[in-house]
Amino acid sequence: MESSDVEAVERQLGRPPRGLRGVAHRCPCGNPDVVETAPRLADGSPFPTLYYLTCPKAASAIGTLESSGLMREMQARLATDDELAADYEAAHHDYVARRDKVAEEAGLEPLPRDMQSTGGMPKRVKCLHALVAHELAVPGANPFGREALDALPDWWSDGPCV
Repeated sequence: MESSDVEAVERQLGRPPRGLRGVAHRCPCGNPDVVETAPRLADGSPFPTLYYLTCPKAASAIGTLESSGLMREMQARLATDDELAADYEAAHHDYVARRDKVAEEAGLEPLPRDMQSTGGMPKRVKCLHALVAHELAVPGANPFGREALDALPDWWSDGPCV
């Protein structure tokens, strides 16, 4: 990973990133907005968030969506729409498979099977930041990440976040 990307992520987060493996998606402004992280930190402790949203402008816009009640609406739909529930379950399995592959490539023990994937998957809608990060990193993988992404303004339009 290029040092300029590491520096940009550090400025975005306001701290050094943990478990950083690479850039999973770039904002249209050119900066990283999603990074891939290791499933375990250097000390071996679990770090289940494979795709981490780093852009503070995107995070702020997603926070506005979360406070609007969108997650409650999504959760209600999850309980009544079998096709959506199946797609969300598939997103969960995609996330876990990718995280397990990263662990294998890094020579790390995979996380326990009963550990969460991200964002509440597969039964809850808990964190749009994580679901959007998954969708940005793997387009077409996460139905709620896609919906949230489609509802966001162009957070990059007034210039880079850092």
